[in-house]
Amino acid sequence: MLKTVSEQARGLTRDQRNAFLAAYLGWAMDAFDYFLVVLVYSEIADDFHVSLTDMAFLTTATLVMRPVGAFVFGMWADRRGRRVPLMVDVVFYSVVGFACAFAPNYAVLLVLRLLYGIGMGGEWGLGAALAMEKIPAERRGFWSGLLQSGYSLGYLLAAVAFFVIEPVFGWRGLFAFSLVPALVALWVRSRVEESEVWEKSVKLNRTPAHQVFRNPAVLRRFVYLVALMTAFNWMSHGTQDIYPTFVKKGLGLSPDTSIAIAVVYNIGAIIGGALLGAFSERLGRRRTIMIAAAAGLVVVPFFVLSTTTGWLMLSSFLMQLCVQGAWGVIPAHLTEMSPDAIRGFYPGVTYQLGNLIAALNLPIQEALAERHGYPAAMTWTVVPALAVVILLSAVGKEAKGIRFGGPAARTADPAAADCV
Repeated sequence: MLKTVSEQARGLTRDQRNAFLAAYLGWAMDAFDYFLVVLVYSEIADDFHVSLTDMAFLTTATLVMRPVGAFVFGMWADRRGRRVPLMVDVVFYSVVGFACAFAPNYAVLLVLRLLYGIGMGGEWGLGAALAMEKIPAERRGFWSGLLQSGYSLGYLLAAVAFFVIEPVFGWRGLFAFSLVPALVALWVRSRVEESEVWEKSVKLNRTPAHQVFRNPAVLRRFVYLVALMTAFNWMSHGTQDIYPTFVKKGLGLSPDTSIAIAVVYNIGAIIGGALLGAFSERLGRRRTIMIAAAAGLVVVPFFVLSTTTGWLMLSSFLMQLCVQGAWGVIPAHLTEMSPDAIRGFYPGVTYQLGNLIAALNLPIQEALAERHGYPAAMTWTVVPALAVVILLSAVGKEAKGIRFGGPAARTADPAAADCV
């Protein structure tokens, strides 16, 4: 197992490492700001005198706007390259995230979170495209898992910041602080060279996106990936977004205990993403996803029924090991399934359209929790999501190891791509 990871982890060039680090930090900082709301939305609700169900729409607003960002920045990146759009994107979401610290009321904060969603939507697809285009094909699995674990690192950093900053400066201080790590991500990104795969594809193929979508295989695959990403996002948000509130409001444990549990399960998420991402090089993308989701189904009873701190830590650690382990495959999987000509657009938009459809997850869970309790709310949303992830992965295709810039990647023809 360790040999598999170590074989894929070593041997990157300086530019490849910088590209990966830029994508990783950008995604981590996006998640950091997103989960600040998740961790403190009950405190914000008290300050602005709104219900938890209304507050949950702050996360919905962010998720709803993410496809807009993926579309705008993705189209820009396919026409002009990955590097500049990524730098503009990180500046945009940094400024908006910082402005959240000064929101005078719920309405203004809601508008800012809508704008933040545009920046967050642009980040993942472009960062994943740039990183995966630079990483050697035979090593994509491990680096894909590590890249996606940046989301969990962002959550982990948000939890630590909550411990350190919130008691002194309140929730507004958390948003003000978010500017600092985002600027670090911008500095790293400024040192990355443009994607050679993009430069090559522009020279060989200037086909507009709407013409690429005239290929029935591209369109069918797009619809399939949106459905897959809907299930994935429902699975992820269903096990994460409501969980701190479940621990605090549902079980009556202290906020510090809730954050300590969040730290533990995000460590599990980081481990799961890197390990299962690496193993997807041997097992295949779809098979790895199915194994992780099936293991998640086994963990569900412990995850929703645990009441003591020890069991909460263990069950949530295992759940995120499975959920984010499945997610670790996604950066490689989506970029491999994308035509060269629209790789900046295709993965990000499919991902974020899935997010859009899954955007009502938290309000639905809060509404169910009010009527039936948190265990029932999580069970009724998480179990179907895990089952659908397994089903869609079983009937889908993959293009593991495809060489970007070749005929199969340019056409996205399932036969040419040698999908299994």
